[in-house]
Formats: sequence, C-alpha cells, structure tokens
Amino acid sequence: MILLFPLLTGCQVSYLFSSAYNQVKLLNSRVPIDDALKDPNISTEEKRKLELAQKARQFAENDLHLKPTQNYTSYVKLDRPYVTYVVSAAYKWELKHYQWSYPIVGKMPYKGYFNEADAKSEEEELKKEDLDTYMRGVSAYSTLGWFKDPLLSSMLRYKDFDLVNTIIHETVHATLYIKHEADFNERLANFLGNKGAEMYYLKTEGPQSATLAEVRKNNEDDKLFSAFISKEIRDLTEWYKKLPATDRKEELRAARIAEIQKRFADEVLPKMQTRDWDKFTKAKLNNARLLVFKTYMQDMSDFETLYEQSGRDFSKFIERCKALQGEKDPAAKLKELIANPT
Repeated sequence: MILLFPLLTGCQVSYLFSSAYNQVKLLNSRVPIDDALKDPNISTEEKRKLELAQKARQFAENDLHLKPTQNYTSYVKLDRPYVTYVVSAAYKWELKHYQWSYPIVGKMPYKGYFNEADAKSEEEELKKEDLDTYMRGVSAYSTLGWFKDPLLSSMLRYKDFDLVNTIIHETVHATLYIKHEADFNERLANFLGNKGAEMYYLKTEGPQSATLAEVRKNNEDDKLFSAFISKEIRDLTEWYKKLPATDRKEELRAARIAEIQKRFADEVLPKMQTRDWDKFTKAKLNNARLLVFKTYMQDMSDFETLYEQSGRDFSKFIERCKALQGEKDPAAKLKELIANPT
C-alpha cells in the first residue's frame, strides 16, 4: 500500500504530460458507487467489496475522526492488474534512497508510472547509473485530496480486512502528510491502518470475531518483523560505513544481505502466527528493496509507544503527530517526545 502521486512530477515535460493525461483518463472513467452497485457487469463479490469499502470509509471519518473527503465514493474498473508501477532506487554501498523531487509533496523515494513498460525503461536507466533498483505494481494510491480518488478494481483483490486497512491507510494520508518525509508518512499510515482495521472489526463483529483474531495475528507479526528489520537496517548501515573501499565486492555484499534473510528464517519466522512474511525469506533483496521495508516498517514501536501515551485515543494520537509537522526530522522528534512524555 504505497502513496503515489503520479501527477506531481519533476521537470521532465514528457513525464508530466503522460502522468497528467493518464490521471485525467482514470478520473474520467469513474462511476458513482451507487451506479456500480446496479451494474450487471460487476460481480456480486465485487459489489460486496464496494459496500465494505464504503463502510470502512465512513468508519474512518466518523469513528476515527480522520479527514472527511469524497474519496472512494466512485469506482474504476481497470483493464490491468495494477493501477500504476513504481520504481525505487538506492546507492549500492550505503543504505540511502535515490530520491526524486516533486512539487507540493517534495522529495520522494520512488517514481510512478501508469504504463509498465515506461517503469521498466526507467529502471533500466537507473541500473546504468550503478544503482540498486526495485520495481513493483501498485494497487492503490492517494492524491492527498487533490482529486476525489476512486476505488479501483485492483483494490478489490485484497482480503476484506486488508481492504479496510487500505482505506484507513490512504485516509490517514489525506489527513496528515508532511512534505519531504515519505518514510515517516508511510509508517504513520501503516501503523494507523493496522490499528484502525482492528478497531473496525471490534466494532462491527465484536470481541469474539474470527476476522478480528486474524487481524490481531497479522498486526502482531508486523510488530515482530518491524523490530527485526529495524535492527537489521541499522546494523547494515553501520556495516557499509565501516567497509573499506577496497573490499567493495558484489559477492561480499550479496552474502551480507543473505545473512539477513537467514536470521529471519531461523529466529523470527518460527514465532509468527501467519504466513504473511514467508515471502521475505525468498525475496530478491538489494538496498532498494530493503529501503522499501525501512519506509513502511522501521521503528513502528515508536508509534506504539506514543499511542499508549495518548491513552489509546486515536484522535489524540493524530493530534500529537500533527504537532510534528514543522519539525526538520519528525521521526527523531517523535523519539524525543516519547522519551519525555508530558
């Protein structure tokens, strides 16, 4: 679940024109949810998911007090599995994002394309600059309130609780987004998406809900992975710093990254309650892909601590996070805030 804003791009005129054209094309293909629910060409299962998304949207606004928007009140049936394709890149001998600059949102560690071939072409150009790269398809994105984001057919492939999580995640972005701080923004939305989905099923299905139990298992596994990957990222960052330039050999770097996967398989995976993170053991890891985990999963315990210090009050937690908007480094300020609670 990635925040994408493909219309807001850099100075490349062709990229800007292509993104704008495809964004407008997407918006022009929207139909109101009420019309989609009456469409005989839309399956019963799809309609059920559309109704679930509406309930999740209302819950996010009414119960979680996130910003009310007209997002997800329309529907687009895509002719492809993903709405966009995202390219990330990183430097090979330091754990550092390659970043692009955009109007409004500032620097971002990824670049999005509506066309898969264009994304692949961008990835190949980045490889020529001797960068690690990672390209993936994206099923959902937010325009941060600039447009009325539609529900997409790509989102309806999610499990029910993942769809609820996604709606809350993206609504968090519309509620609070700090310029130049993609990592902080994504971790915040990820944390609140998890919490919000748990609260949704507690309210709608009750404490004995089988779905709620599954959501909680997923959330606990996310905490385990976050603690693991946070330490591994810090350790790998230091390893790169201490590695002499004369020892910079690809096989050495590959072996060091492989150690991360082995430790996970040996020490963390056996503790997990679901299979959601099994794929990490076989993923083709490089710095670019590791930094995606950093963007979404590093130091999630800091948000957990602030949530507890906020009395597990969702609205109070959001307001305390909003107070970080003017900070140069909101993640560092968050650590300071939780270390010295008032």
